[in-house]
Amino acid sequence: MRLLPQIRFCGVLILLLACVPLLAAEPAADSTQWPRFRGPGGNGYLPQASIPDQWDADDYDWQFDFGSRDVGSPIVQGGKVFLLATSPDSKNRKVVAIDLASGQSLWERSYPIAPYHTHSRNTYASSTPAANDTHLFVAWGEPTQTILKCFTHDGEEVWTRNFGSWVSQHGFGTSPALIGDLLVFFDSQQGGQLPAGVPPGQSRMIAVQPATGETVWETPLTTTRVCYGVPALYAPAGGKKQIVAANTGDGLFGLDYATGKKLWNEKVFSARCVSSPVVAGDLIVGTAGSGGGGNHLVAVRPTGDSAAEVYRITRGAPYVPSPVVAQSSMFLIDDKGFASCIDAATGDVHWMKRVGGNYGASPLVAGDKLLVISLNGEATVLAAKTEYAEIAKFDLGGPVGATPLLSDGRLLLRIGNRLCCLNVQSGS
Repeated sequence: MRLLPQIRFCGVLILLLACVPLLAAEPAADSTQWPRFRGPGGNGYLPQASIPDQWDADDYDWQFDFGSRDVGSPIVQGGKVFLLATSPDSKNRKVVAIDLASGQSLWERSYPIAPYHTHSRNTYASSTPAANDTHLFVAWGEPTQTILKCFTHDGEEVWTRNFGSWVSQHGFGTSPALIGDLLVFFDSQQGGQLPAGVPPGQSRMIAVQPATGETVWETPLTTTRVCYGVPALYAPAGGKKQIVAANTGDGLFGLDYATGKKLWNEKVFSARCVSSPVVAGDLIVGTAGSGGGGNHLVAVRPTGDSAAEVYRITRGAPYVPSPVVAQSSMFLIDDKGFASCIDAATGDVHWMKRVGGNYGASPLVAGDKLLVISLNGEATVLAAKTEYAEIAKFDLGGPVGATPLLSDGRLLLRIGNRLCCLNVQSGS
């Protein structure tokens, strides 16, 4: 295992998830893999998949008990489930590998935790890993260090990067992602409202070589509030491939994929960005807000070195949960339990209904069904259509803060201390 030199640059690192652009022909998602937060393309949408209308605890193929509750989502690559977990005594952070078919533990690696303040809904294992065919990438941060590690699928450490201190109010919340040939890290720092004596951080975007961890490029960003959304890939027809992201200081912005050069930005936000932006045709869509409300969903259209706001939604806009684009529609669940379907191109609202509860997990669209799960573990299955229809509502038996995944005919749900696997091969 090689330990690479520490970069002396204060950082909160949010790794980018790629979202396949909808302008060009979108490659078919590989339904047997879920290699990053929100799955193939980073959008939480599997058009050919299906889920049952309803299920209960007796229907699970297996359940894996970690002895602790965390909000980081699992991933699936090569028949293995990878995720982070906190030890029951909160003294160690674990990288865990589980066999997808059987639920048996394959390996785990443990690393000591230096306690630090987090938001009441955050945990010490709130990051989602990323993986390709050969390697696994995980991240975590503490006030004195921000770690990005690479493992083989069998748990052998390959390289480690330490990007320096983590400056935030709410704790770590980044997720690594592979975008094309790059592993990209969104380092969003807190610039104010810090305890006495704590210097402001400095924000940047970082891209490294997945095989070696060596830096390819890094781009400075405006430092205001820590923002946790995972950026996306945007490849406009006839234009430059770019990484799009959202933060308070720069708004929605695009960086040249090859060099990291800022191509455009539109300052459309004044609050914190927590959800992940999505690509909807030639639009980039992001949200911002706070736990107290005042949320905005904004769509911009980039053109060359600028972008123009196309629409803005303030009623039913999510703060933490990310939108899902499915065909020409965008589905939302806001933090207070309002579900919506809007026209992704215009922002026109097809329907908005209160389904109840409070939300942190992002929605999932499988075929023609929309799954939303509240913080207290109530699942609601809706028709993913322009006309509202509730299919089922039922209790999962424990709190849910992590976004679910659907891979290789299996739905994985992090419920309380357990990871639960439901075989959905036949749907319902």
